[in-house]
Amino acid sequence: MKLISEFKEFAVKGNMIDMAVGIIIGTAFNNVIQTLVKKVFLPPLSYLTDGVNFEDKKYVLREAVEGATGDRAKEIAISYGELINVSIDFIVIGFVVFVVVKLMNKLRNDAQDPKNKEVVTPKDIELLNDLKELMQEQNQLLKTK
Repeated sequence: MKLISEFKEFAVKGNMIDMAVGIIIGTAFNNVIQTLVKKVFLPPLSYLTDGVNFEDKKYVLREAVEGATGDRAKEIAISYGELINVSIDFIVIGFVVFVVVKLMNKLRNDAQDPKNKEVVTPKDIELLNDLKELMQEQNQLLKTK
């Protein structure tokens, strides 16, 4: 029963909800990035490289062969073109995440700056800033004595 109550506490605190929302948005974001890479970035790259489709690029170690009994041995190949595509995906995703995190940090820093009157500062940050100012005043008074 303790396990169930701990799970309820975990779920009610919002951790599970936050995780689920993050996973759903991450999946949707992944689809957007894959489309961006495959439909926006790779076609011009393929055009610049004289129509080369990177997904089809591979180094064949052994061709597919058909045996005398009709069975067929599959081709063995190293698909380095897929590695190129995945690398481009990674670079684009990394850059987009970097830009999003940088923007979020800027917005959070603006919101946490009590001197910035354009953005509403959260109440806890205002209280901490007031406490800090009072402590600085108290220290100044103690130094002058």
